[in-house]
Amino acid sequence: MIKKIGVLTSGGDAPGMNAAVRAVVRTALSKGIEVYGIRRGYVGLLTGEVVKMDERSVSDIIHRGGTCLCTARCPEFRTMEGVQKAKAKCDELGIEGLVVIGGDGSFRGAADLSSLGMLCIGIPGTIDNDITCTDYTIGFDTAMNTAMELVDKLRDTSQSHDRISVVEVMGRGAGHIAVNTGIACGATDIITKEVPYDLDQIANTMLEKKAKGKQNFVVIVAEGIGHSAEIATALQEKTGIEARSTILGHVQRGGSPTLRDRVEATRLGHYAVELIEQGIGNRVVAIKDNKIVDYDIQEALSMTKSYDEKLHHIAEQIAY
Repeated sequence: MIKKIGVLTSGGDAPGMNAAVRAVVRTALSKGIEVYGIRRGYVGLLTGEVVKMDERSVSDIIHRGGTCLCTARCPEFRTMEGVQKAKAKCDELGIEGLVVIGGDGSFRGAADLSSLGMLCIGIPGTIDNDITCTDYTIGFDTAMNTAMELVDKLRDTSQSHDRISVVEVMGRGAGHIAVNTGIACGATDIITKEVPYDLDQIANTMLEKKAKGKQNFVVIVAEGIGHSAEIATALQEKTGIEARSTILGHVQRGGSPTLRDRVEATRLGHYAVELIEQGIGNRVVAIKDNKIVDYDIQEALSMTKSYDEKLHHIAEQIAY
């Protein structure tokens, strides 16, 4: 019988993390399991920044962005000494299982703790949707919708000034936000690391479209490519059309989570507690074909994730 578990959020924050924390806490309490919230991720685990949670601890948070438990990077936890210190703290507090909401780096820490006998379950939470074992990560839908709304606003001024708007969206290691935002906003071009691009070709295409009457253009650039200012300068030089770059940045991490992020986070959090209740650890919960599944953490970390090149080419085909 598992009596006490902990829950933490680690790495970059993502809308929907609070919904996952809420699901973990209330599911565990409904099963007679005590829950402790660990503040600032693995940093708080090492320093003992732990608070007992009840049903009211997670009231009025499902609609809030960010994470009520806060989050932080923890270089010390990348060492075996740090992991051993964290395990000792869990033993001291009587915590038998740990739910870790975060990305691949967070899961590696959970795998290290699992090797010392701690029951750890990872929940994928990152706006980039770049965790390989799952079709969907908490925060992805909200981030895309935020980016879409901001690009729509930029389009207004782009149209007013007959301008090229080069917009850099988040996605350090993957172009998932870029391709979906690009197609939703009717971008002229989408630049990601997964699909080769040629600025000369992009410029020539813009000039062809301008000759047919198009006066403004939106180019979406993934963070993994970067250099959005340089791309804007190059396109202006090649086309003679005024170009401006905008980096949307961390605003994409914030905001009230969408319905999808709230629901998926709740499903994942509930499932994570059910695994720990059965004495199962060293797993990552994931969404595959809209079903909740789980994988060994090391297996999950070794998987590869494909980029939707078909969607990218559809965007190219229907762009004008």
